[in-house]
Amino acid sequence: MFAASFNYEKYDGKWGSDGSYDEDDFDLKQFRLNLGYGYRFASNWQTSVVAPIIYNDNKYPGLESSSSGLGDISLNLWYETFDEIMCVYEVRELQDLMPAIYLGSTLTLPTGKSMYSGDVSSVFDITGRGFYRLDANLLMDKTIWPWTMIVEFAYGVYLERPVNQEYDRFVEPYDKQLGNRRFGLVSLGYTDFLEELDTMTYTLAYSDLKEDPTTFNGAPFSTSGLAKKSFTFTAAYATPNKDWIVKGSINHSPRKDDWGRNFPVTNIFAIELVHVIP
Repeated sequence: MFAASFNYEKYDGKWGSDGSYDEDDFDLKQFRLNLGYGYRFASNWQTSVVAPIIYNDNKYPGLESSSSGLGDISLNLWYETFDEIMCVYEVRELQDLMPAIYLGSTLTLPTGKSMYSGDVSSVFDITGRGFYRLDANLLMDKTIWPWTMIVEFAYGVYLERPVNQEYDRFVEPYDKQLGNRRFGLVSLGYTDFLEELDTMTYTLAYSDLKEDPTTFNGAPFSTSGLAKKSFTFTAAYATPNKDWIVKGSINHSPRKDDWGRNFPVTNIFAIELVHVIP
């Protein structure tokens, strides 16, 4: 399958290290084109790669900046633990309640511009985080037509790296490691069958992201780490053969205290086109 999505992310303040919401007068925008390719190489195995291309357009007191470039590429591997179709039209026995379970791993490559790469001058110009990260993923999907419920978990570990420059200036060398990352998502979707058996699916999801404090030379920095909670609404159209899918989504985080920490508050608008090759 091939997939392409375009994201527009609008800044709307930030959460501080204590979780308090701060509304400022920064005008920060990010445009992201994600290009993906997936391939099923065995009956229960599939792999994929996603490469983001990023453009930042920023205005903040007394300064304007823009930057563009490749973001951090992710490599994915998934295994399906089931051999039969797990979605049903009605529950007749206990086995019909069993979800489809997917096990996966993701390797994130530091291919984007980061504060350590020497070619950016401020945090607003970065397109990547500058670290390798390995995630273990679990996804459970249960469909009882026309309803679908998905629960997803991911646990990621960053690799430690040496640092000797920050934002195009040399610093005293040190070793840095971002904190372990945890992500959870639960969603509920409803599918409406149209006249020609094409479908419209509407999904509402809640997600929770947390990252432990960063360590410098092995010692944790207590006010670092991050957190973000958000809601996502998605509408997706699929052709009868499910070979073409068009999605539109809105991701929103409430502008309230304790909904995040050390993280920007943003609204993300996205449109995605997916083509599945039989």
